[in-house]
Amino acid sequence: MNPDALRKATPEEQFEEVTRGTVDLHSAEDLKKKLRYSYDTGKPLIIKAGFDPSRPDLHLGHSLLLTRMRRFQEFGHTVVFLIGDFTGLIGDPTGRNATRPALTRDEVKANAETYKKQVFKVLDEAKTQVRFNSSWLDTLGTEGMIRLASRYSVQRMLERDDFKKRFRGEVSISIHEFLYPLLQGYDSVVLKADVELGATDQLFNLLVGRQLMKEDGIAPQVIMTGPILEGLDAKLVEGKIAGAKMSKSLDNYVGIDEPANIIFGKLMSITDDLMWRYYELLSSKTVGELAEMRAQVESGALHPKTAKVAFAQEMTARFHGAEAGTKAAEDFEKRFAKKELSTDELPLVELSLGGAEKMPVTKLLPETKLVASATEARKLMAQGGVRINGEKVQDAKAELGAGEYTVQVGKLKAARVKLG
Repeated sequence: MNPDALRKATPEEQFEEVTRGTVDLHSAEDLKKKLRYSYDTGKPLIIKAGFDPSRPDLHLGHSLLLTRMRRFQEFGHTVVFLIGDFTGLIGDPTGRNATRPALTRDEVKANAETYKKQVFKVLDEAKTQVRFNSSWLDTLGTEGMIRLASRYSVQRMLERDDFKKRFRGEVSISIHEFLYPLLQGYDSVVLKADVELGATDQLFNLLVGRQLMKEDGIAPQVIMTGPILEGLDAKLVEGKIAGAKMSKSLDNYVGIDEPANIIFGKLMSITDDLMWRYYELLSSKTVGELAEMRAQVESGALHPKTAKVAFAQEMTARFHGAEAGTKAAEDFEKRFAKKELSTDELPLVELSLGGAEKMPVTKLLPETKLVASATEARKLMAQGGVRINGEKVQDAKAELGAGEYTVQVGKLKAARVKLG
């Protein structure tokens, strides 16, 4: 690690950037001391974040954690991207109201490979250590597992909110679920993490790691949790952003692997208030730069749309490269601001009829990923929100035969579809 990177910002400046948007911080004083020690000695901090490989397709909400990791990287610290291939066999019970089905080794391995491909759209691969916790948990053995289990009582486990609710509601809790936070904590002991990052619903698990490190005579990790990102339809309510969390099932998400123009268009659809929330949590701009931009918007010197375009372009460039970000911005301006639709610049989706003569439009739309489901397709068609080759299609029974079509959903989503 280049020691110069550790000193490109003061400990105070680093603290301001890496803690922005945090929910829980245990403790601020510990983090300041660690950053100061790193700055003075040239020794990078070890920043750990664990990922349960049960959801291989990431969206912008998942990238919150990756963005915070990237900020630490930019200040020269060592980031450990920990794939919980062993703990994935248990299944993280966090937020669950029932026992989570365990994954097989093959499922975990396949999901982990997908994760590795996607996370480096945010993280610097050259500066990231990818670790699998099976490398030490597989060898822990029966005796080691029993000794680890003896270090935490059932009463302390039931302090965890989701366990408490299930216990009071007489909903089954499997004994192996108690092992998950212990094993996650043991990961921190092995890695000697200085900082562990997670979402706010992971607080209990992260605190277990801090406690186990203390008991082992290791300087306890600092715990930092971030919020759960609100979806694209969130709005300002009584001075606070309110709305359901970003979720594919609610179709209020931005997928990391979605086409560049789709990412750009979705982000241009959010409210100005939500834009600032996303800026704070996801942008690479510093706190000072954001404050200056917001002041310009509020004074009228900068139009809110210009700020939103800059954010949408930054996110698109993050996942697809700078050239794609620029092209998406130009394409958006042509298609929506100037009411032009350049079919040559739309993504091409090739679909097979599978031996049939025609495909229902309600099936075609989810296949192109322009909508999440056939139910949503029928709803949008009834509302007049679907156009094929420029013509509205409102009949839920409509079908298309072999050929090429320009399919548009709402104002922001469109694609060329080759059906054959």
